[in-house]
Amino acid sequence: MQKAVFGLALCGLLTVVAASSAQEWTRFHGPNGQGAVEGVDLPGTWSESDYNWKTKLPGIGHSSPVVWGNRVFLLSADPETAERYVLAIDAQSGAIVWNKNYPSEPHRLHARSSYASCTPAVDAEHVYVAWSTPKQTLLKAFDHNGNEVWSNDLGRWQSQHGFGTSPILYKNMVILHNSQQANQLEEGEKPGESFMMAFDRKTGEEIWRTPRASVNVCYCVPCIYQPENGPAELICASTADGMFSLDPETGKENWRFVAFDKRVVSSPIIAGGLIFGSTGSGGGGNSVAAIKPGKSPELAYQVKTQAPYVPTMVAKDDLIFLWYDKGIVSCLDAATGNVH
Repeated sequence: MQKAVFGLALCGLLTVVAASSAQEWTRFHGPNGQGAVEGVDLPGTWSESDYNWKTKLPGIGHSSPVVWGNRVFLLSADPETAERYVLAIDAQSGAIVWNKNYPSEPHRLHARSSYASCTPAVDAEHVYVAWSTPKQTLLKAFDHNGNEVWSNDLGRWQSQHGFGTSPILYKNMVILHNSQQANQLEEGEKPGESFMMAFDRKTGEEIWRTPRASVNVCYCVPCIYQPENGPAELICASTADGMFSLDPETGKENWRFVAFDKRVVSSPIIAGGLIFGSTGSGGGGNSVAAIKPGKSPELAYQVKTQAPYVPTMVAKDDLIFLWYDKGIVSCLDAATGNVH
């Protein structure tokens, strides 16, 4: 069978810069999921002549690359067989350093999705990846040389659109938002069970598991919010629970604010003392909610014009950047929602 390929060309331009900077790119959407990094001067435009290298990869995927040192890590998958590929690439040359293959079974996906829609998380020792089939959800850790360190099967996965969330790291833990479908099921299908889960980075041992309500599958990847006077909070969002905060040490819920009437695909950002999340659907009705966090959270304002459904916003200082699904980018003052 002839395998499909996709290229990692832009990475050749950008990851060399990231690898030489003080900050690694360790998770989906960059440091703490905010989409911005300090001290890196990137070009505003480029052409193929600017690439340092261009590498063909096996399969296809929507996995974003992560970077640690001189290594780039990402997932790909065969669109016909669902075989997964975990890849490491040399950031300076573009050479594939290693490729671990995992046979799988084809299953239902959204037409615009893939079998490799998880972005890895990476630290100095390991890279962490996840994927699912209807029968199992796998979370795996590899060392930087490609040796599998541990693997957890988290049970079956129920979704209309396939798997698409990503792990994050906090202290000694790797944390995964396991949101599943409970409505609009086909005859004979059982509702999925949703959890937020934390595991020991080194061993894979489960540290805590917090049940979450299930309505439709959501793909929000959590981030960490640090109040001025208080412990860190794990922030995430879903249709059923709205924007919610957990204690990242224990998984205990701190607060929640029900703000979303549609699916949550994007991930939260933090700016101007507010936490932002978006909701929407393929048929429209998108909106952004700005939440004032605390024991009694409040809705500061909403944005309903050119609000993103799938794209995650970017936070930079006191500004937020919205990428509407139809290709319009807006810059807003985070505190007020006014167009900048």
